[in-house]
Amino acid sequence: MKAKAAATMLELDLQLASEHEAPSETRFRQWCELALRQRSADSELTIRLVDEPEGRELNHTWRQKDYATNVLSFPADVPDGLLDIPLLGDLVICVPVVEREAAEQGKALEAHWAHLVIHGCLHLLGYDHIEDDEAEEMEALERTLLAELGHPDPYAGDEH
Repeated sequence: MKAKAAATMLELDLQLASEHEAPSETRFRQWCELALRQRSADSELTIRLVDEPEGRELNHTWRQKDYATNVLSFPADVPDGLLDIPLLGDLVICVPVVEREAAEQGKALEAHWAHLVIHGCLHLLGYDHIEDDEAEEMEALERTLLAELGHPDPYAGDEH
């Protein structure tokens, strides 16, 4: 039998910079806690919900891509001992892109939101999908976590 891990605290700063409707802070917290439960330390992160102009500007500045993307992850890069807070990083989610993708891909909006928050949190933990083996590991974890929420495989039907 596995020992239950000590409860960790999540400090979530939800910034609403979009005119579009979005899930509740309770939902964001649920998705983040699920994705971060493998982490044994407390976590502090910001999720900023933006519209396309800000999403496009950030994607262009940080990834040299001239369009708004669904989620951008900015892991905290703070030297050990510099700050006495468990800063994990920031997620920026472009609300209209999330809505459009869910509609285009025939996915429930709630499931797509959950997937992108979990995906972004995993990036903050150091997961990546550049190499095939890393992508397989990350996607398998996403599938498992989303299944716990009752959501279908977000990659079903993808050709990669």
